Formats: sequence, structure tokens, C-alpha cells
Amino acid sequence: MVRQRMQQCLSCGKFSLKIECPSCGERAQAAAPLKWSPEDHRAGLRRKMKQVEVKQWAESLPTLPSLETMQNMEEEE
Repeated sequence: MVRQRMQQCLSCGKFSLKIECPSCGERAQAAAPLKWSPEDHRAGLRRKMKQVEVKQWAESLPTLPSLETMQNMEEEE
């Protein structure tokens, strides 16, 4: 059984409620991602897979410039 009702054809892009497109007969997939739930039982597993707890992961995230730097950039423009 499909978890998401609305499906979108991978070939022609048309929407339907069937896994097979009624227009071209090709395969369709879920049109939107599943809703996020705060009771997500698999969140811990996903964090382990993406190694979120590892210190290098946090250091690899992009950072914003400091407030002073942003203000100086605005003044220069």
C-alpha cells in the first residue's frame, strides 16, 4: 500500500492517485515528502547514519559572518 495518496508521474509530470500514470502508463512516485512528526521513532537512527553526534559534523556546517562583518559589508555597498 502506498503511504502517500497523491502521486506524480516521473515521465510526464501529471498527478493522479495511482502508482501507474493513467496518461502514459509510466511509474509514478509520491508527489510530496511525508509529514514530519515530533514522535519520529527513527530520528536516532538517522542521526547515527549521518554521524550528527561526531564533532567534525558540527564543524563542517557553514557559519554566518559576525554582526560587525555584516554591518561593514552593508556600509561598503
